[in-house]
Amino acid sequence: MKILHTSPRTDGFAMPAEFDRHQGCLMIWPVRGDSWRLGGWPARKAFCEIAAAIAASEALTVLVAPSQYETARAMLSPEIRLVEMTTDDSWARDICPTFVRHDKGIIRGIDWGFNAWGGLTDGLYFPWDDDNHAARKVCDLFRTDCYDYRNFILEGGSIHSDGEGTILTTESCLLSAGRNPHLTQAEIEDKLCQALGAEKVLWLPRGIWGDETNEHVDNICAFTAPGQVVLAWTDNTDDPQYPLSAACEAYLSRQKDARGRSIRITHLPIPQNPVCITEEECQGLDLWDGEPTRTPGERMAASYVNFYIANDAVLVPQFDDPMDKLACDILSAQFPHRKIVPVAAREILLGGGNIHCITQQIPSTERSSFYA
Repeated sequence: MKILHTSPRTDGFAMPAEFDRHQGCLMIWPVRGDSWRLGGWPARKAFCEIAAAIAASEALTVLVAPSQYETARAMLSPEIRLVEMTTDDSWARDICPTFVRHDKGIIRGIDWGFNAWGGLTDGLYFPWDDDNHAARKVCDLFRTDCYDYRNFILEGGSIHSDGEGTILTTESCLLSAGRNPHLTQAEIEDKLCQALGAEKVLWLPRGIWGDETNEHVDNICAFTAPGQVVLAWTDNTDDPQYPLSAACEAYLSRQKDARGRSIRITHLPIPQNPVCITEEECQGLDLWDGEPTRTPGERMAASYVNFYIANDAVLVPQFDDPMDKLACDILSAQFPHRKIVPVAAREILLGGGNIHCITQQIPSTERSSFYA
């Protein structure tokens, strides 16, 4: 593995869309007691269901702490590869490398700087050294050269690519004080385009209300094909999410992508009933630095947009809510050639994210000829 200090775009590399084909996927076994209640056991069951669904259509590698290897090996299917690696938590999307691809079929990784979603300004835990070192270790594991972007703070959940030169992100996240305050928006945009081989960045103003990542884009909006997105939505004007989603829709309706296409927006409802953590669930969490990490009644950032697109399936979070089936039906229309796999995701949401947050795709060496 080589550590590279050039620009992926200059070298002819670009980030493929998630709906393009994958050669594999990464996940991280949940351990952290102040993120995952009851020692992580309920979350592990959900992780296993997700892992099995992904492994049915693409090679899955799960990173696991040495102390949990035997437990993970017993719970996961034999075809899933386990690799011992120490991390601070289980958010593969945010700490594993973002992979970029060359037209000649070469894959490389990007090692972004990670500071637990805001560092000492508004980050969620400290220290985060093991997480910050994971991306380079993964590149070494897969024998892919690695671009050194550690001087630029970015999490994988804060970006989406259409694979044709357009990147989605949110102002609330990438312009937050805890990320790259020394850079202007224009400078951040240039960094994104250089790193991801992109030509245009679409800056959504906001994300999901209460999202403690400073509102990652992967919870509010996602590409389903070039020029097409799903946007988390509510018709309830009294819901605190309404003005955030409305601002995003107003912005997107005025934009064109890198190829000059207008953006086709499909509403994807948020749960009808707010998903709030219970007192019992809070009691199952370890304290962090002597303080609780959750408060009974706290509204979690539940969104169906936090789905994962596998080669032959789309894994959709479910919240035991009246909107569960509608969300699956809408996504089925967006991905007619993929199986929709609903997954009970409350236990993952209680940790602060969802299905997309705990996965990171490794693109195929060749661009696919279909997008559905």
